[in-house]
Amino acid sequence: MHALQPLLAAFVPIWALTAVGYLVSRTGLLGEQAELVLGRFVFHVAMPAALFTMLAKAPLGTFANASMLAFATGTLVASLLGWAGARWLFGRAPADRAISGMAAGYVNSANLGIPVAVQVLGDASFVGPVLLFQVLLVTPVILGLLDAGTDGGAGGGADGSAARATRSARVGRMLRLPLRNPIILASALGALCSAVGWHPPAALGQSCQLLGNAGVPTALITLGMSLHGRPSTEGNTLRAEVGLAVVAKNLIQPLVAFAVGSLLLHLTAHQLLAVVICSALPTAQNVFIYARQYGLNTALPRDSVLWSTLLSMITLSAIDWTLAPTSH
Repeated sequence: MHALQPLLAAFVPIWALTAVGYLVSRTGLLGEQAELVLGRFVFHVAMPAALFTMLAKAPLGTFANASMLAFATGTLVASLLGWAGARWLFGRAPADRAISGMAAGYVNSANLGIPVAVQVLGDASFVGPVLLFQVLLVTPVILGLLDAGTDGGAGGGADGSAARATRSARVGRMLRLPLRNPIILASALGALCSAVGWHPPAALGQSCQLLGNAGVPTALITLGMSLHGRPSTEGNTLRAEVGLAVVAKNLIQPLVAFAVGSLLLHLTAHQLLAVVICSALPTAQNVFIYARQYGLNTALPRDSVLWSTLLSMITLSAIDWTLAPTSH
């Protein structure tokens, strides 16, 4: 029997910590700058520590398999749909398009994916490759687009030499991105440690682990703080944009993964269930953190995280009931 209660247990911490953040902001307990400071702490300190720790001990070859091809295809289609909608339907700027694409296709694979996988699949072995794929391939692309889209030195010069200088500056900025961005730098260092088989000393590894453990709860509290005192000024436009992101995330991404996995790759029943379940996970709170860090409008990622998380309880249960083997 496929019950909703085991899945509910995985979602409760998300809603609880988000509610704590809302109450903290409503009471003014941490002051006016708390949301900004906590967001910077997650982006610059806690999240890099978590990614380094995870990648340093992860076998990098695990995400090169047929199941990941189905997952990657669903991610690509959903992300492109979010990006295209932001450009042609809602007229968003380039950096906001990157956030829209990420909101539509970047799954909450860590703090929600692991408990859901354990409950539905019996183990979390497929979540590891999903994490590697998002951290090593998707995240650098998104952050590169955000960095380029928020570059203040984009003024076009009147002559060719000025234009060439601008292009050179942009190229140099992009080449330095791994050194300037703590998320990419920590991921690269962790992947390098894994590739060469070097493990950090126990004291350093435990310190990074403790620091990284603060990332997810702090991000959720920051998300909850953003819900207080932030009435939307975009009305129907924002609702339509959030609706597109949620439909792409909760429905289109798992449907594409299912089609590719079943019709083209002929995955086994368990492999197919793992791919579709992970594809149907809701939008990760990282999207909100990145939008806040780059000074973008956080209404879309905030609402996308909340609504996709709420609706995913229904879609994940439906997928489990439909695709799980009878012996599950």
